[in-house]
Amino acid sequence: MNNKTLCLYFQIHLPIYLRRYHFFDIGKNSDYYDDFANSNYIRRVAKDCYMPANNLLLSLISQYDGKFKVSFSISAFVFEQFEKYAPELIDSFKQLAQTGCVEFVGMTYSGSLACLVDENEFCNQVKKHDCTIERLFGKRPVTFVNTEQIYSDEIGEMVANMGYKAILTEGARHVMGWKSPNYIYTNSINPELKLLLSNSRLSEDISCRFSDQEWDQWPLTADKYASWLNDSEGDIVNLFINYETIGENHKAESGIFEFFATLPNEVLQSTNFEFRTPCEAIEKHGVVAPLHVPYPISGADEECDLTAWLGNDLQNAAFEELYKIKDKVNSLDDKDILRDYDCLQSSDNFYYMCTKLFSDGLGNKRNMPYDTPYEAFINYMNAISDLVLRVENAVENKNI
Repeated sequence: MNNKTLCLYFQIHLPIYLRRYHFFDIGKNSDYYDDFANSNYIRRVAKDCYMPANNLLLSLISQYDGKFKVSFSISAFVFEQFEKYAPELIDSFKQLAQTGCVEFVGMTYSGSLACLVDENEFCNQVKKHDCTIERLFGKRPVTFVNTEQIYSDEIGEMVANMGYKAILTEGARHVMGWKSPNYIYTNSINPELKLLLSNSRLSEDISCRFSDQEWDQWPLTADKYASWLNDSEGDIVNLFINYETIGENHKAESGIFEFFATLPNEVLQSTNFEFRTPCEAIEKHGVVAPLHVPYPISGADEECDLTAWLGNDLQNAAFEELYKIKDKVNSLDDKDILRDYDCLQSSDNFYYMCTKLFSDGLGNKRNMPYDTPYEAFINYMNAISDLVLRVENAVENKNI
């Protein structure tokens, strides 16, 4: 009898690329976005990754009569981009939702870091995202994953207060110590919130190492992977995988589609795991203990901290400038300003300013659109400066 759970989480969050926004544009031109780059990127990944991967998942759900299940975290900004540049994807995800074997989890509207600044801003972003999911799929999320899996006791309490039953985060080694991520824990402040922890090694074996021919386990096959699952302790294995792993980060010729096509059979036939969605998993398995996380953790890099976004003076200065105007922005009923503010909150903008990426030789990670972090900082600050001018003018006109 299958009594363990395998949760497959696929994440989709695409950046909205800013155009080269110069100092002399400030106050004259408030078009911040590189529409050509955005449309090209989305159409390419839709063709190479999202559509064929969705078709594969749909066929697997049908083939295994509902025993194959997955979940998605997709930011509302991504759905807006889909509707604009690849509307066929919306229909494809609706088909997946109609199977009853796919759970769409909650997240922030634009992949922001608002949880680190202001609870109201964070809650507003989450509610806006939930409204998008309900509009598209007819159901509000009950499971949550924060931007970049950022989590702490305090953030978990905020999520619990919004009515979520569970949150997915990283099983960071410096937090876990001797404990295994393969059990369900609870938030240490509000035990009503269950914690589902990503198994980093097993997730990265697929998302990072699958195509690495120098890896001592290459090539990775479904039967080999199933044997690793069999060797894992605990009740549940949570795999958190960027959806672009299938067809974009690992091209079709790598065998990634064949791997996922054969994985369900190997799991169901040769292990005591079965596929469940997050909301099913927390009903199936009991809680082992509360997990104390006093400082924010994330799913990024070896450190699993916030330094990828707020680790240097450039990032902190830009972050401070962005949130300095939040109250004024929220006092306005200006859709254009609100949308631009949401977009400029995206964590990707701060990630591009990360100096440790370049010192570690990771400058090309996430399709880096800038040559240096300093170029990213200057471009972003020019756009923010223009937005500040627009906000100040709008507030002044409103008061008049």
